[in-house]
Amino acid sequence: MVNKKTNKKETTADVVEKIVEKVVEKVIDKPKATQTINVKKDFTLIEKYQEGKNQNIAIRVYFDQQNENMGLEYYSMSLFEGVVHEEELTCLEINGIKRYVTGLNEFAPEVKKLSTGARDAKIKEIRKAVATLEADLAANILDPEDPEFWNKVKLLRHDNHEFWKKISIRVGNEPLYLDPSTDPYDLIKLYAIEAGGFSIIAPSLRAAKQRGSYKFYLDKLEDTVSSRTEISKIRNKALSALSTMYDSNASKLFYVAKVVDADSVQYNRSVANDVIYENMDNYIHGHGTDSNKRRSAQSFLDASRMEMQDLKIKSAIKDAVFYNFIKFGADGTYFYQSGRVGKTTEDMLQYFKNPINEEQLVKLLADVEYYWNM
Repeated sequence: MVNKKTNKKETTADVVEKIVEKVVEKVIDKPKATQTINVKKDFTLIEKYQEGKNQNIAIRVYFDQQNENMGLEYYSMSLFEGVVHEEELTCLEINGIKRYVTGLNEFAPEVKKLSTGARDAKIKEIRKAVATLEADLAANILDPEDPEFWNKVKLLRHDNHEFWKKISIRVGNEPLYLDPSTDPYDLIKLYAIEAGGFSIIAPSLRAAKQRGSYKFYLDKLEDTVSSRTEISKIRNKALSALSTMYDSNASKLFYVAKVVDADSVQYNRSVANDVIYENMDNYIHGHGTDSNKRRSAQSFLDASRMEMQDLKIKSAIKDAVFYNFIKFGADGTYFYQSGRVGKTTEDMLQYFKNPINEEQLVKLLADVEYYWNM
């Protein structure tokens, strides 16, 4: 091929090279197509699932500020931000037989252990719930009073492992609301939680406090409010007892302070009642030697209800141990005047209250009252 401009003969390679150059130029010079990106704001799946639900029942994070959890306890958190726990329904297998802990099994051991009246009521409740769920999920209309009830159940049969193994729960720091009146799966989860079907979720706030191993708890508005106010109720009773003793029985307040306060020797007859009152008020609120608010308030309340004689003897025993009048032996027993008086404070209280040991009690009180009257 001859190039008319240069009158030179072109090879095939030259022609191909020029074609490639023209194609590249067109691609480079071609205006870029404008790409429109439609940013669609949307909620996550969990938030969609939560939308419009009744918030009277929820699964909430359980944390105890008295127990260290990598600092999360100071932020009312049990998990790090963005972390979630997901757990499948508990399945127990004995001799090859699987049983899911659903709370909807009238043949479960926990139902059989109930008294006759309670068991009959529980069975009626379970059958009513199962009938509702069968109608909602399988369009299977059942009569809870039917003697062949379980033979006619399709979906929620106890041996329908394909259904139960898909029941799981996913929870994080944000509350997960359950609305059993509108969502059948929420009803299933509610029964399972109350039956202990999820190891990470306590059936109530009270149960979470008792065991302390749960990360979450089932929050029913009325039950949880009652549990939350329990400490306030005990504290208010203790404060009422404190005010009463301050106004009308200063001697008893003196002995109560000695019994509950770890630093009992700081109190003697010359210490003003206002100082004792302030210390006991701080103690009741958990600002004293015991930072547990419930335990400190209950301890003060229990001491305030003791008889005057018991309070005085316990106070004397406590200070006598400090001043080494009562010695602790190598065998774990306390000794006073070379005689065994018991292994615990309660043992020593009963020992000194015994009329046979009255002479020793008089001597003990004389020993410690010397310091009380300083």
